Amino acid sequence: MAINVVGLVVLLLFYIVILIVGVVAARRKKMSTKVTAMESSIVAGRDLNTVVGIFTVTATTVGGGYINGTAESIATSGLVWTLAPFGIFIGLILGGLLFAKKMRDHNYLTMLDPCQEVYGNALVFMVYLASLCGDVFWTASILSALGTSLSVIVNIPLTVAIVTSSAVTIIYTMIGQMISVAYTDIAQLLFITFGLVLSLPFILTNENVGDISKSSDTWVGTFDISFAGQWWDLFVAMTLGTIPWQSYFQRVLSVRSGRQAQILSVVGASSAVILVIPSVIIGAVATNADWNKTNLGQSPMDLNQGSMVLPLVLQNFTPNVVAVIGLGAISAAVMSSMDSSILGSSSMFTYNIYAQLFRTKASDSELLWIQRLAILFVGSLATVISIFVPIVYGLFILAADIVFVIVLPQLLCAVHFKWTNSYGAIVGYLVSVTFRIGAGEPTINLPALIVYPDYDVETGQNFPFRTFAFVTSILILIV
Repeated sequence: MAINVVGLVVLLLFYIVILIVGVVAARRKKMSTKVTAMESSIVAGRDLNTVVGIFTVTATTVGGGYINGTAESIATSGLVWTLAPFGIFIGLILGGLLFAKKMRDHNYLTMLDPCQEVYGNALVFMVYLASLCGDVFWTASILSALGTSLSVIVNIPLTVAIVTSSAVTIIYTMIGQMISVAYTDIAQLLFITFGLVLSLPFILTNENVGDISKSSDTWVGTFDISFAGQWWDLFVAMTLGTIPWQSYFQRVLSVRSGRQAQILSVVGASSAVILVIPSVIIGAVATNADWNKTNLGQSPMDLNQGSMVLPLVLQNFTPNVVAVIGLGAISAAVMSSMDSSILGSSSMFTYNIYAQLFRTKASDSELLWIQRLAILFVGSLATVISIFVPIVYGLFILAADIVFVIVLPQLLCAVHFKWTNSYGAIVGYLVSVTFRIGAGEPTINLPALIVYPDYDVETGQNFPFRTFAFVTSILILIV
């Protein structure tokens, strides 16, 4: 098939605008001479106002996985099992109430700082590895999804789509660090909102869609009490697992006060729930539309292409220009997630690992270059994985679970129970990893080594093993 020229031009314009915003923000923003280079690059000199903070938290939350994944989950599992939007909403509010103000008032630079104070460098290195895996596999999974979407709708090679999107993001993140990421988030959030809202009237009035209320039994879904353990476990993991990510803390630590940090957490959570509505509607449309009358011939779910629900609905039920603008929204969402992840991991490496373990007397200039190189490395690693590793999403699920069962207990106790010690932290780390990995992960064909209660050969673990590992880790730390 020929390249969709209109689509390619629109996408290039999206990328050019975002790149220009990132570069200009880095050059025009003047930092106080009292601010260190690390404060400037990691937390934007702690000078983000509340409005910019809300935009950047919302954009980071409403990323590629959020809007794509919600549409997919609605279409394949139903609203009852689409736990991310409400879980993230509660998680961000809890993050604001339990962590944001306290950590901002302590002038921390990263979420690992309290752990480093209480447990020392060895434990922090172990926790960083878990966080790095989560960030890299998350970034790789959304890059892979974006590349697939672009290759289908714009008809450009998968590798070209992934590398181009990744390169633009890496460039502006290396140039301006947190300040560039914050202001590009504003542009990206506007693109996301405009693209998705614009597409809805065309989708809902398309003759092949019809009344989505007629298929409500499908897209609302059903709740089987025998899977209550799974549902509860996923909901707790989705809610509390929203908190222990540097991409979130980088924003709450960048505003001017602890009170502002709480405000942007709560408002950002509310904004994210509102902005997921188009994805919910698109997922519902996918279950109701007459796909036989499209070029696809069958529904994406029948073709095992559930992850492509959102771009395929845009492609088949909106005019070409609208579909391309909607795809630009997806691209912007992915970039807003990617820049946050690679900046977060590189910031923790530079400040908590390199500067604390290897080069305690490193100059500001050296640390800035190390951070830029770390951004390049993490971004490139995620890009390579997205191209060459077919089970990247399964790896992300496992990594995200490990972040939940490892990082959150350590962070919670370091912030609120400072009398805990490194011995308990290390044991809790090892036990929680064992409990989670031992539960298995079907998406990467990892067998269950631990048979929890109510285990079923066909449906797998019905016991809330993630929550169990999380609680066990906290008890070990405290006791």
